[in-house]
Amino acid sequence: MQYDVQGKNILVLEDDALLAMDIEDFLSDLGVDVIGPVSDIAAALEKISATDLDGAVIDLNLKGELSFPVIERLRAESIPFVICSGYAEIPGIRTQLTGLTIISKPCDFDNLPNVLATEFAHTG
Repeated sequence: MQYDVQGKNILVLEDDALLAMDIEDFLSDLGVDVIGPVSDIAAALEKISATDLDGAVIDLNLKGELSFPVIERLRAESIPFVICSGYAEIPGIRTQLTGLTIISKPCDFDNLPNVLATEFAHTG
């Protein structure tokens, strides 16, 4: 089955090593060129600077540090992304994420290809 994400460079930012490996394996099976996975904001920002990204899948809470600097950088560079997080529904945080595509944890791998294909459809 063909998805719009095949051959795309997609950054994975996830601090849970097992989940990061699951996401990496899943995306690789879809034909994605996975960048990372990385587990902290500094590494993610470095990858954004050093790589021609088509998109990103990012965790919101990285060992207590919220990934808003990465979100802001991705927005500034017009790089599409989805947030995969169990923290996204917290009311104070939810308002900061208005308009963003959020996948709740545990990650729904059955729906993820459709979400990615829709979110990243306009990337070349």
